[in-house]
Amino acid sequence: MKKSKAFWGFLVLALVIYAVVQGMISGGMLDLYYQNILIQMCINIMLAVSLHIVIGITGQFSIGHAGFMAVGAYISAIATMKLGLPLIVAIILGAVISALAGLLVGIPTLRLKGDYLAIATLGFAEIIRIMFLNVEYVGGAAGMVVTNLTTWTYAFVGVVITILVIANFTNSRHGRGCISIREDEIAADAMGINTTYYKVVAFTIGSFFAGVAGAIYAHNFFIIQPTTFNFLKSFDILIYVVLGGLGSLSGSVIAAIFLTLVSAYLANFPETRMIIYSVVLIIVMLYRPTGLMGTKEITSLFKFGKKGGSKV
Repeated sequence: MKKSKAFWGFLVLALVIYAVVQGMISGGMLDLYYQNILIQMCINIMLAVSLHIVIGITGQFSIGHAGFMAVGAYISAIATMKLGLPLIVAIILGAVISALAGLLVGIPTLRLKGDYLAIATLGFAEIIRIMFLNVEYVGGAAGMVVTNLTTWTYAFVGVVITILVIANFTNSRHGRGCISIREDEIAADAMGINTTYYKVVAFTIGSFFAGVAGAIYAHNFFIIQPTTFNFLKSFDILIYVVLGGLGSLSGSVIAAIFLTLVSAYLANFPETRMIIYSVVLIIVMLYRPTGLMGTKEITSLFKFGKKGGSKV
């Protein structure tokens, strides 16, 4: 019953936010600059939440998320620009190919742990980037020109679906299996939980939604280049998850929104942006080692203990 209320409450809130923003766009209160910030915010939320399921829920340290984003971006761009497919089909195609890439990478690499897994995922991301860098069919180093097809509606629907799927996965039996791996993988394995299976499932789902974010990103700008999806992009996504709190979905969302706004207002000072990123991370690690939200969700802030009350 509580989960049902949370689900419908989230949907109502999402509809209200969409209606308000769409009304402001239709009324001319938000120009293209602010619309672009909102779309970029949605993309970053999708990236943060999709990495959250890998690092925050399953406890697997991956720093190759930009590689899956690149797969989604380029595959969707090929679908629309080369094959003439509709954007929605291109987004689904890019997400599916990204999920398959996550499956192929996850099966051999997720047997590794800690630093070794991080190095393996980083290697995959670099392989993807260099591959697109040397393929003339997608423009090579010069990049690929893409028609601007992304709208606020596409971006917002992508965010809502991403959050709903990953939140429901986390609360399911599979999600509890992933959480047990995060807490103690040896104990989980001893209790009969197929740890490799759950890690691969979480990795594949995260890759799928990273592909969705990549597809929406590709059609929000007029050109995509391999240099966009380098190690620093993976690091940016990692910051969202760490700053928000490892294990907190709402924390990842809050961090993505906050850092998107910071980046937008400091766009003309990239050096200052990275300094602020570093200072924020240092402060958080010193005073909030578990992140802004830790493993808690924002809904827990509105729950109050019932003392002396009668049961209904």
